[in-house]
Amino acid sequence: MKVELVELKENYAKLRVSETAPYFVNSLRRTMLSELPKLAIEDVIVYDNTSPLFDEIIAHRLGMIPLKTDLKLLVPREECSCKGKGCSNCTVRYTLSREEPGVVYSGDLQPESKGWEVVDPKIPIVELSEGQRLILEVEAVLGKGRDHVKWQVVQAPAYKYYPVIEIDQSKLDEDTRKKCIEICPKGILVEKDGKLVVTDVEKCSLCKSCMEVC
Repeated sequence: MKVELVELKENYAKLRVSETAPYFVNSLRRTMLSELPKLAIEDVIVYDNTSPLFDEIIAHRLGMIPLKTDLKLLVPREECSCKGKGCSNCTVRYTLSREEPGVVYSGDLQPESKGWEVVDPKIPIVELSEGQRLILEVEAVLGKGRDHVKWQVVQAPAYKYYPVIEIDQSKLDEDTRKKCIEICPKGILVEKDGKLVVTDVEKCSLCKSCMEVC
């Protein structure tokens, strides 16, 4: 099996996998969803909550907030030498205290130690009105997506078959080539030197629209 990195962005990666079978690629997809460790909020201690939302709803929203994960600094709580008590080797603690009116955001979670700030500080949690407040403490631990979606490292991993486009130029006249170019939703078919050619085969979505007119 060969794996090539085609594209890599901050929140996106594209790989080209060859010399293998679809079932194996699908197993990789399922492994990414369920077996990779990630940091997420697990325990919430609410000291005061006079917001419009119940404690349980706020706790659920907190659990879905993406956090930075560093496997060099953390170990799963069940494998830690503290025997699950929750030390700095397996647990990251945050505090939140808001009393003024306005929206409480994920950025209001203050880590106990530097370097564990939330990934996106602008995720809304709840809106407070005059006289309302929210004071709580949370503990984040490593987990896997098989136990809860909040521990999923990836959002929607997917794969598709690599497109193979073969064009019989002898069966295409000028009008047919024009129709093929116009119907392609990805715009990867062009005319060059009187022939229909593919500019970027990897952008093909396998919609087969070109087969209907070509």
